[in-house]
Amino acid sequence: MNDRVIATDRPAGPAQVVLALSAGLLAVERLAIMGFMFLLSGLILLNVVTRYTGMPIYWIDESSVYSVVWLTFIGASAMTRLRLDFAVAMLTERLPERGQAIAKMIATGMVVVFGLSLIAMCWLWMDPIGIARAGFDAREFAAQTFNFLYTERTQTLNWPTWALYLILPIFAVSMTIHGLANLVEDLGLAPRARIKGFVLSDVDGVN
Repeated sequence: MNDRVIATDRPAGPAQVVLALSAGLLAVERLAIMGFMFLLSGLILLNVVTRYTGMPIYWIDESSVYSVVWLTFIGASAMTRLRLDFAVAMLTERLPERGQAIAKMIATGMVVVFGLSLIAMCWLWMDPIGIARAGFDAREFAAQTFNFLYTERTQTLNWPTWALYLILPIFAVSMTIHGLANLVEDLGLAPRARIKGFVLSDVDGVN
């Protein structure tokens, strides 16, 4: 199945780069979504079987929780590009066509601003420069900054929590790229793309 985003005209310059990045990212997200759905289904089935046989595996519950978290954020990023985010259209639907277009551009721009803000927050929180200056010594970094992100571990899997929290900056970057791709289309710099690989339906209240 072809997952590429196909447009009727090829935009030039930065717009083409943004659209190409978004298309490639969306294809990867589609595979990741399917992978996490299979993983989650397998974990749930395994949990049911092991509990029924009286031999429950204690780490399955935590694995399922983190699988749902990653699946949710990856799906939310893909929904941004697919324009499946909900919209309250009581006001905008009463505007003229040009007013609706401007309102859509403003809304898309706010998505990009939110994504950039989330990137900045993740950068300050995870502080990659700080942990590098500490020689990647989590204890030394925590003593200097009182940021215990790199010393914490999960309860049952005993995995480093920072590795699981990586979904936040990944989501921030991917949502920003998809938001920019949508903004390119809303500004008229490129025709609206036809996205293959996802089954979409016309639903009121989506963008």
